[in-house]
Amino acid sequence: MRAGFDNAKYREMQSRQIQERIEQSGGKLYLEFGGKLFDDFHASRVLPGFEPDSKVKMLLELKDQAEIVIVINSSDIEKNKVRGDLGITYDVDVLRLIDSFREIGLTVGSVVLTQYAAQPAAEAFQKRLESLGVKVFRHYSISGYPSNIPLIVSDEGFGKNDYVETTRSLIVVTAPGPGSGKMATCLSQLYHEYKRGVQAGYAKFETFPIWNLPLKHPVNLAYEAATADLNDVNMIDPFHLEAHGVTAVNYNRDVEVFPVLNAMLEKIAGESPYKSPTDMGVNMAGNCITDDEVCCEAARQEIIRRYYSALCGRRRGTDSDETVYKLELLLNQSGISPESRAVVTPALERAEQTGLPAASIELPDGRIVTGKTTDLLGASSAALLNALKALGGIQKDIHLISPIIIEPLQKLKTTHLGSVNPRLHTDEILIALSICAATNPTAELALRQLPKLRGCEAHSTVLLSQVDENIFRRLGVNLTSEPQYQTKKLYHK
Repeated sequence: MRAGFDNAKYREMQSRQIQERIEQSGGKLYLEFGGKLFDDFHASRVLPGFEPDSKVKMLLELKDQAEIVIVINSSDIEKNKVRGDLGITYDVDVLRLIDSFREIGLTVGSVVLTQYAAQPAAEAFQKRLESLGVKVFRHYSISGYPSNIPLIVSDEGFGKNDYVETTRSLIVVTAPGPGSGKMATCLSQLYHEYKRGVQAGYAKFETFPIWNLPLKHPVNLAYEAATADLNDVNMIDPFHLEAHGVTAVNYNRDVEVFPVLNAMLEKIAGESPYKSPTDMGVNMAGNCITDDEVCCEAARQEIIRRYYSALCGRRRGTDSDETVYKLELLLNQSGISPESRAVVTPALERAEQTGLPAASIELPDGRIVTGKTTDLLGASSAALLNALKALGGIQKDIHLISPIIIEPLQKLKTTHLGSVNPRLHTDEILIALSICAATNPTAELALRQLPKLRGCEAHSTVLLSQVDENIFRRLGVNLTSEPQYQTKKLYHK
């Protein structure tokens, strides 16, 4: 739980670098934001001390100049791609992002549907956005992208894309997740600006991979783990090494697209200001790590979490064997195994002892509590209550919730709401605990411990319901699960 990253220094250095790029752009800068602008929980997990909203706080200092363009891949809309950290689909997240930006005073100019090919879900989403008063533009697939530069940089390439109408000097291009087409959108806009005689520049606000950390540094490997389904691969930037004689880490998509960017900038300004994809990035994160070992260990834990997520995704049919195999390789490269996650073994041992599903939670001080399945509670609910007891210094044998409260809830579930499982989910347990806290000081003490769970680790020996997963996520608990269901049924809620 120790900090290994100086967030204040990071914000100051990044802000200064952005301001310099704006001044160099000639009046209009397209700033691609890599990773998540809001809620960058991946960065906060692998760089302890990084605040999830650091990027947006920097933007607020430039809000009079800034305009947001949100990019979403039409194929992601079609396949209902889900943000793993929030549990919502990318199209829903676009709506959430628009609301979030507007609430803090940032202007959202439009939404771009990339890789558009008349997907029914994408067309329906466009109609929905337009009915809400949001401008929508379409960008299309280009044959031979990114290698066929003559075609790409032509009226039959970027020229076929809609020109995104913008009014500010700083155009921030962001997306719900990776692989959305942010860079291609920026390049397309530069092409259209050139055709209109408008001088514009491009820069990339990136966090991962961190260019001045080693290629196989755990923090950079954790980025590969986070994008395993996209087949992103970290690599030495050959352009940077040739131009500057300095080894820098970048990733395959940026290296592949750099010749396109170079060709674009040469057509716009006569020459490119960048010698490498690393040059075009604004990334001061590596300079702000204060404790490398803390960040290394945090990154190793993230790789394990991503591995379990892929295993569960494969079990549910949403992830492929290839994604799992890549994460197994990253585990081997990092010299770790699933058992390197402290909460795994206690949960498995508890399940073996009881013959039923179990769960465990690691508390901020390193203590690990477990929960077993009973007639009243599921294992995750039991573990949650035991964690609150431990945090509040409450004896294990004290009942926080009276059976007088639990039994009517179970009757409501099974008799009136059609549930076949009388055990209480975590949300139901928290509601019951809140009711008891009104008259029971011990329950009220336990309830006050909830904020201490943020950042804790948990593991379940079975896949949990969506309700339970969402509760752990909203509490800020990093949950993993074994890739198996509690029952052998084919349908699971």
